[in-house]
Amino acid sequence: MHGLSNLLSRTQVELKQPATDSMSTVTIVRPGADEHAAYFGKYVEKVPDGDLMAMLRGQIAETAAMLRRSPDRADFAYAPGKWSVKQVVGHLADVERVMAYRALSIARNDPTPLPGFDENAWVDNAGFASRTLEDLLDEFEVVRASTVQLGGHLDADAFARRGTANGNPMSVRALFYIIAGHERHHLALFRERYGLR
Repeated sequence: MHGLSNLLSRTQVELKQPATDSMSTVTIVRPGADEHAAYFGKYVEKVPDGDLMAMLRGQIAETAAMLRRSPDRADFAYAPGKWSVKQVVGHLADVERVMAYRALSIARNDPTPLPGFDENAWVDNAGFASRTLEDLLDEFEVVRASTVQLGGHLDADAFARRGTANGNPMSVRALFYIIAGHERHHLALFRERYGLR
């Protein structure tokens, strides 16, 4: 995490890497269509088979490296009314926080139905445009590290648990697949529509 040391020195927080043997080695089974709202299928299908937690650790590095190579594109939006690169990065962190909280709540067997959220209103009110791309990437990396820590310590029963989010059934494993697929979706858009490489 390129800028994480800067972030940590500014906030006086110390994060330690977990011992790899303390992390779960649970195979996260691909969720069925009945484990998430149909809308999320487009994200789940973008996730290849394999070690999902390793993918979550690796893909953030790929996304952050690509964005750090193009700081001059931070405020670029590919069409009127579309989000800038900085706004998309902030959106990625926000969505991941929501999905990870949903996963935490359901994994802990809390039966409380979880609310939806309006992603457009969140971006409109977040002030991402006034921040630097580097700062937003630092934040996104920290959010991902937290997601990986959460998933790395869940067992198979926790990943299979189901709850309700935004009026739809949702499993913990589906939420982790959605997190990975949502980033892959935006990474493709960064390449195809924002011209990033």
